[in-house]
Amino acid sequence: MKEWEAHARSVVPYTPGEQPSGDGIIKLNTNENPYPPAPEAMRALKEIPEDTLRLYPDPTSHALVSAIADFYGRREDEVFVGVGSDEVLALSFLAFFDSEKPILFPDITYSFYDVWANLYRIPYVTLPLDESFAIRKEDYLRDNGGIVLANPNAPTGSAMDMADIEDIIRSNPSSVVIVDEAYVDFGAASALPLVNRYDNLLVVQTFSKSRSLAGLRVGFAIGQPRLIKILSDVKYSFNSYTMNRPAILAGAAALGNRAYFQETCRKVMKTREWTKQELSRLGFTFPDSKANFIFATHPEARARELFDYLKTKNIYVRYFNKPRINNYLRITIGTQEQMETLVHVLEEYLSLCKK
Repeated sequence: MKEWEAHARSVVPYTPGEQPSGDGIIKLNTNENPYPPAPEAMRALKEIPEDTLRLYPDPTSHALVSAIADFYGRREDEVFVGVGSDEVLALSFLAFFDSEKPILFPDITYSFYDVWANLYRIPYVTLPLDESFAIRKEDYLRDNGGIVLANPNAPTGSAMDMADIEDIIRSNPSSVVIVDEAYVDFGAASALPLVNRYDNLLVVQTFSKSRSLAGLRVGFAIGQPRLIKILSDVKYSFNSYTMNRPAILAGAAALGNRAYFQETCRKVMKTREWTKQELSRLGFTFPDSKANFIFATHPEARARELFDYLKTKNIYVRYFNKPRINNYLRITIGTQEQMETLVHVLEEYLSLCKK
């Protein structure tokens, strides 16, 4: 090892899902929305004057902040925006978790949490989900340096009862509680109404899933003004221009068409419920998902082998080679046609297993 390497920060990075290219691929591995963004968002991108791209974007992202505040009935000083919810969450870890006490999050959850904790050298404890992959409220009623809960959780898709989330927030007034709601628009209750009552609550959401803007990277947080001010100070100490001009303008425009947003969410949820029925018919079991994916296992099919077989049919799902979940596949909900193709291929595979 070189001497300089001994002083370099060493972390195990997050591993994103594959981004395959080519014709005929059914991509069900990164929880992207199968439907296009709102027409208003696309129009906003096409109408960006060429000359403005040589200029830095508005560091306050005011057009986007204002549109989010209006959509959710909040004040502008209660809104923070960033490059996808990943940046918002990463900056939140840096801003709020500076205690010698460990932060708490589940053992099975979004796998970026421990990456950020290790990167920033934040002590943490992972608390096991129960046998049905549910978060146990009682585990979080203990001394800590902060709490992070994905709701619905990933990769399980399970959603917590809002009364339990409120109990956790209420019981930890000395810690910031982050509720990561990347998938909340697909049928779960949001913690946003609790922001008015708790100054230690930060709710984080994204435009990548329900608003079909994963390619532009738009995320936001809502909390009481003091939390947002601290988060903003950290952002300006890191990068004043985190959001680019196209993302700001298209994100703001997307919020203007509430009906389109609601309709695409309904379509995803309808297909999800159909897929649940079909997977159950084929013998798969899974937690009751309130997200745009299903976390499924089958008693007669090894997940890794099924994952590889699906690839041969140009169908990509997500496999996690981790304790407790290494016989599960996370399957994003695509279009109805895509999910019908998936079910047909699964039937084919299971029939081969029986021979």
